[in-house]
Amino acid sequence: MKTQTTSSHASRSESESGHFPIEEVARRPLPGMAIPGQITFSPDDTLVTYLYSPEHDLSLKLYAFDPRTRERNLLLTPPDGGDTDENVSREEALRRERMRQLTTGVTQYAWADRACRMLIPLQGSIYVKDGPDAPLRSLVESERDPILDPQLSPDGDWVAYVQDAEIFVVPFTGGEPRQITAGAQDDGLSHGLAEFVAQEEMDRRHGFWWSPDSRSIAFTEVDERHIPVYPIVHQGQATLDAGAIEEHRYPFAGAENARVRLGVVAATGGEPVWMDLGNCDDIYLARVAWMPDGRLTAQTENRMQTSLELRRFDPDTGQAQVILRETSDVWINLSDLFRPLREPRADGGHFVWGSERTGFQHLYLYDADGLLIRALTQGDWMVESIVGIDEAASVIYFIGTRESPLESHLYAVSLDGGELRRITAEPGMHSVVLDRRFERFVDTYHAIDHPPIVTLRSLADGAELAVIHDEIDPRVSELPLRPPELVALTNRDGVTLYGAIFHPPEGVGQRPYPTIVSVYGGPHAQRVAQSWRTTIDMRAQYLSSRGYLVFVLDNCGSARRGLAFEGAIRHRLGHVEVEDQVAGVRWLVAHGLADPNRVGIYGWSYGGYMAAMCMARAPEVFSVAVAGAPVTAWDGYDTHYTERYMGLPQSNATGYASSSVLGHADQIVGRLLLVHGLIDENVHFRHTARLVNALTAARKPYDLLLFPDERHSPRRLADRVFMEERILDYFERHL
Repeated sequence: MKTQTTSSHASRSESESGHFPIEEVARRPLPGMAIPGQITFSPDDTLVTYLYSPEHDLSLKLYAFDPRTRERNLLLTPPDGGDTDENVSREEALRRERMRQLTTGVTQYAWADRACRMLIPLQGSIYVKDGPDAPLRSLVESERDPILDPQLSPDGDWVAYVQDAEIFVVPFTGGEPRQITAGAQDDGLSHGLAEFVAQEEMDRRHGFWWSPDSRSIAFTEVDERHIPVYPIVHQGQATLDAGAIEEHRYPFAGAENARVRLGVVAATGGEPVWMDLGNCDDIYLARVAWMPDGRLTAQTENRMQTSLELRRFDPDTGQAQVILRETSDVWINLSDLFRPLREPRADGGHFVWGSERTGFQHLYLYDADGLLIRALTQGDWMVESIVGIDEAASVIYFIGTRESPLESHLYAVSLDGGELRRITAEPGMHSVVLDRRFERFVDTYHAIDHPPIVTLRSLADGAELAVIHDEIDPRVSELPLRPPELVALTNRDGVTLYGAIFHPPEGVGQRPYPTIVSVYGGPHAQRVAQSWRTTIDMRAQYLSSRGYLVFVLDNCGSARRGLAFEGAIRHRLGHVEVEDQVAGVRWLVAHGLADPNRVGIYGWSYGGYMAAMCMARAPEVFSVAVAGAPVTAWDGYDTHYTERYMGLPQSNATGYASSSVLGHADQIVGRLLLVHGLIDENVHFRHTARLVNALTAARKPYDLLLFPDERHSPRRLADRVFMEERILDYFERHL
């Protein structure tokens, strides 16, 4: 076993022994991940545009790749450095938190649907370009309240945005903005903004939507005035002025949600028409989409998330028709698989729908009245996203997991039914963007032993047409990165689980190794896959380089394995997951890899919860844990996430009690380090504070690492480096 070291000693020994510096664990982007992002084709399909940093850092610029010349051209270097964490408004900073966005510079852009016009938000103001080669032009500057969520109209003639909780519209060519909604206030009523749980848990980022003809805007009215304010104090500030206290209306599990209405208003302004969302106010507005014929649709969930309705509205009257209803005995996982088909066509008004009714997400074709025509896909695998529908050829293109739950590929199938055609060939992970003519696609491909590359390919047969990006990040070759070994094991119920083993380098340590489990364990996430992201778990790479065996296991409850696999955790979080992690450690011990007397665990967010629960519910297995931003009691987390898996606290009191770390704190035997940011507005520091009280009452020792100026995940490089030093030191001292 290695000797105990201080962080400065650790840095010196790394330099002397050839280990990569611990700073590399904290650096972003991760090795090999400085790649083109937000890739799209221009409206005329002549260019592929994307955001990229040639310096392999977080500061992005806007580029265009010309498929004809195969040249990359710089379209925009942001003025004054573009967006940073320091120069955006608090509202924009919170939006960046919702999106887990660390990049700076040009962080977003958009083409109009039917015009070669571009929108580029920068530093709270709106800039536009009249074409890819046109100069950047200021359209609206924020002189008071921040400008939020600017969106181009489909015809490219208008830009809509939210300011001071109201929607404004301004001509793309310039002019005076016009306010088109009224009556909202700053104290909990807003128009055109997605509420917290919509952004954080439903993946609905927007609160307004342009109509296809660019004449109307559908928008949400969000009323949170009845939700108590949860204050967050910036305790690390030198002076506690008015800006040092944030007030959030956070809907805790079992408590009231925001009340949301859906309206339609003319782009010229006027009185809105409110859509009929039904008789129950206690629902979630999950998705909103316009039909090609000008009608509006919305997907609404019941509070328990066991029923989902697709409603179609007449936007002139607000009258609604429920055309489809999904129900589940487990829960409804929201998706973006609803796609209305354009008219005119012989079978006009049809739409494609995604459902997990068989236990796996698949595609179905419906007619205009919501009658099922046919299943388009089927089997014990998942459709993950629709990337395009070529109606002229009656073909739908999608990403799915048919080959393996550890891979993703591009497939095609006829809307008339028939066999699937796989288009991407290389085993691993593929994400794609199609052109508008359905002739080519951009393929971002990576695998466990292959950093990402970006190529232009033929949609007909997947043949490579051009390389857009295959630049080698120097860190990939300079750092001793070793792909983990992927393994499969079975749990107590005979279910196959997939794991990744980061072995120590040859000659470093000896079997059986001191072992550290890297855990997330929660739903809607997968960590073990044929993916470069699995390899660049930098903390795992660093710890294994120092002689630890690091193990990652996707337990029951994790993503991409179907609803039964995910639903095993229903109403009892922290039980099945812990049992699977214990099974993983015992598998390692049985194979002579892990020393059963020296097993640690670390995780963040749900992984922090899991690390603490493993210590509490399996103290005979885990002796050291680092729990970052843990949810310690589910009654202290938000409604939409928590109630999906746990139901209401009022009806599942036993489940909430047994799923809380607080009720098991007296069983903890080993060493526990708690890490938390004091201004975390997602998993409040209150979670760690409540656990500290429980540990104190049980007279259980603990250690605490706090970051006064960090939210849910540390963003500052200095804070992340310090955190990695402390985590390493903790395992060195106690494992």
